[in-house]
Amino acid sequence: MQSSEPVPRVVVGVDGSPASHAALRWADLYAQTVGGIVEAIHVWDTPSARGWSGPAIDPDFDLEQARSVFADELSAVFPGERPERVKAHLVEGDPSEALIQASEAAEILVLGRRGRGGFARAMLGSVSQRCAQHAACPVVVVPPEQHSAR
Repeated sequence: MQSSEPVPRVVVGVDGSPASHAALRWADLYAQTVGGIVEAIHVWDTPSARGWSGPAIDPDFDLEQARSVFADELSAVFPGERPERVKAHLVEGDPSEALIQASEAAEILVLGRRGRGGFARAMLGSVSQRCAQHAACPVVVVPPEQHSAR
């Protein structure tokens, strides 16, 4: 007999930062605990798409490079074989908007405390802060893992 209960969706933003890697590990453990799936979302954006000026992203950066970067990020977190419950989604656009949209019908949205940009002393990055304010589900913000020098 099949259960009619939906499988819990755990959405996690992955941007290559140590905090996003910690968030992906946390999301995977949580999904394992609740019998859910992880939707790992990597959002890539082009300077022209947002009207940026300056060297924020290489203007020659393309979809193939985004796929490669995302694959490397997933391999860094899951050396060897990625768990079946972890699904990879590559999205072009604004990271905040993409993650807020992905939070619809999700059980939880998991984010790193600070990603690639931002100020070193900021408690939350701009994406985390915006998602915490506008997501359609609870949001967990995970700090980067601390490694001792022992």
